[in-house]
Amino acid sequence: MAPADLPAVMAIAAVVHPGYPEDEAVFAERLRLAPQGCYVLGGEGCALRGYLVSHPWPAGIVPALNSLLGEIPEGVSNWYIHDLALLPAGRGSGAAGTIVAAIADQATERGYRSLALVAVNDSTGFWQRQGFREAHDPALDRKLSSYDDAARYMRRELND
Repeated sequence: MAPADLPAVMAIAAVVHPGYPEDEAVFAERLRLAPQGCYVLGGEGCALRGYLVSHPWPAGIVPALNSLLGEIPEGVSNWYIHDLALLPAGRGSGAAGTIVAAIADQATERGYRSLALVAVNDSTGFWQRQGFREAHDPALDRKLSSYDDAARYMRRELND
């Protein structure tokens, strides 16, 4: 992903996650803080069909929806998937599973011990197929409520 991709990323987010609006500044900051974790997913004719935004972040801590991070804390061992969005035309292509596998490999190679995310839009089944499990923590309930009542914090341990 590059800064020039942000308008297309925002357009995809508006289609895929209309109930979870975030400012472009949120995506721009994540791209600036962790460019190695931000990808666009192309399709036929080079039109973007999706994106993935991810970055290092402490396990068990969820950034509130539409919030800036400020910085990535030092010494974290968890890689956080902030957002994965794929337009309906790109679904069923295997692109989502492929990019999740690539992020897991990248995180493992860099020494991270786990992946985490907040599952929304009834996506827990997809994430379970990617090796994630729900990790209920009452301390996270307030942050998860900034998404909605169905949001679930999920983690995947990475092999050394």
